[in-house]
Amino acid sequence: MTQLGNARALVILYAVLAIAATGRSLYQVATKFGTAPFAYSLSVLAAAVYVLATIAIARGNRRLAIGAMVFELAGVLAIGTLTIVAPGLFPSDTVWSGFGAGYLYVPLALPVLGLWWLRKEANR
Repeated sequence: MTQLGNARALVILYAVLAIAATGRSLYQVATKFGTAPFAYSLSVLAAAVYVLATIAIARGNRRLAIGAMVFELAGVLAIGTLTIVAPGLFPSDTVWSGFGAGYLYVPLALPVLGLWWLRKEANR
């Protein structure tokens, strides 16, 4: 796959995750925010990070893309760990619960893939 093809694939993956996370988080906030405000707020934050990463990659803003991906990876690792060791903090799942288990672990794999790709491209 070419450099441009890889960038497009990454943008598409991030865009799909951004749409899924945004739709889910908006539904959660609109219909049941009072039952788990912290969890649903984290889902909104995750969705915003995915939108930001999508835009940054699409526009070639490497610095912003790296920042979004590092924040995303830290969030997935932190929230994923907390949902396992302190599940009472999260009465409802977030995008990052269980390391993104509800999204087939794409939230865990995607920033790793994205950061690897950005590093690879920087070395070219």
